[in-house]
Amino acid sequence: MTERAREEHPPTDQGDAIRRTPEEQRLIEDAERIFPTGTRCLTFDRDLNFCAGRAEGSHIWDVSGNEYIDYLLGSGPHVLGHAPPAVLHALETIAKNGTSFLVINENAIALGKKIIEHVPCAEMLSLHSSGSEATFFALRLARVYRKRDKILKFEGAYHGMHDYALMSNQWTMGTPPFPTAIPNSHGIPGVLQEEVLIAPFNDLQATAEIIAKHHDELGGVIIEPMQRTFPPKPGFLEGVREITANYDIPLIFDEVVTGFRMGLGGAQETYGVTPDLCALGKAISGGLPLGVLCGREDIMAIANPRRRLQMLPYSMQTGTFSSNPLSTGVACAVISELEKPGVYERIEEVGTRLMVGLRAAIASSGIKASVTGIPSVFEIWFVESEPFDHRSAKRSDFYKSIRLSDLLLRQGVLKAAEKFFISAAHTDEDIEKSIAAFHVALDQLAKELS
Repeated sequence: MTERAREEHPPTDQGDAIRRTPEEQRLIEDAERIFPTGTRCLTFDRDLNFCAGRAEGSHIWDVSGNEYIDYLLGSGPHVLGHAPPAVLHALETIAKNGTSFLVINENAIALGKKIIEHVPCAEMLSLHSSGSEATFFALRLARVYRKRDKILKFEGAYHGMHDYALMSNQWTMGTPPFPTAIPNSHGIPGVLQEEVLIAPFNDLQATAEIIAKHHDELGGVIIEPMQRTFPPKPGFLEGVREITANYDIPLIFDEVVTGFRMGLGGAQETYGVTPDLCALGKAISGGLPLGVLCGREDIMAIANPRRRLQMLPYSMQTGTFSSNPLSTGVACAVISELEKPGVYERIEEVGTRLMVGLRAAIASSGIKASVTGIPSVFEIWFVESEPFDHRSAKRSDFYKSIRLSDLLLRQGVLKAAEKFFISAAHTDEDIEKSIAAFHVALDQLAKELS
């Protein structure tokens, strides 16, 4: 399909041709030779592949010097924008005293206090190097606590790259009957497929029936409280919380995207539902490797190594770079900035104006599409009616999503093939230029499709 699409829609010159220097072209060729993922640019127009050179605030430049308004934001971490002064100061100050100790350090302790202060479920926490690690260890803790192996997740949800998580996520093809899991990668042991149950997001009745039927097998339930960019329907999260609590099954919130992006207390504070465990990461990382797992003290305490001496059930969960002073110190600096008055209000304002502008551009183009999400992270879907879960979103034309990303890139606007991430650094000028780019790109897409 990709090659056919490239043949049908060759690169479009709209007066903003992408200039590539020989240096950047060599780097792109090297990347495609060295890395199986190449430049990690999902495009139909190969001339749009680029190598990042530098970034500041809400903008990113490739090695050739082309400038883009950035809504990719490293897949979400840069909630304050790229290279904010607070992060640069923390890096410069902390690095002078060492970059990795293994043993705990004062920055890690300070971060732990901040997490416990702001996140409703956090009584204790452990520190890791990625969101994938945080969800991986959350599932392990839950299985130890329950003495059960099965995990329930929701179709279309992404929880990282480990084997339990790579089941029936957003890349799943087909519509198997619930609760059948479909592996999303080769190389996952076949036995694990039977250990993961799948439920439909935003369908409380179906979810409750699956949990009730399999409650004695379940070690835990993991959920994105806002799945991708689908907000929960009223009562859905509350219902999942009630039924898991009834069976004493740990409820795990994956807030790697929503944590500290929706607000200091994340989605659990916004929606008023407190899980037993929660995975955090992106928004407080400042772009450095960081994952946080927090939750109930009695469950988190299972990771205390002293339990081995006491012959008690124990979950090992540490790593060489867990709690390193750079990542934890930068996270403290980011949280301090987010605590300042007006930061979240500015993100809300920027995102709201962009969502309104995108919807207006869609209407003007005549293309059938919907925008879902919240002002700080949203997404366009090429569907007749607004999607609310994985299966309703599968009707979206993914080709159009990629093509729109290509056309926007030619207008100097960088986004993923799916989400727009918003930062506090995006300016009024960024908004105006972006909305103008929405109109140009969608009008061009409409012409191509006619």
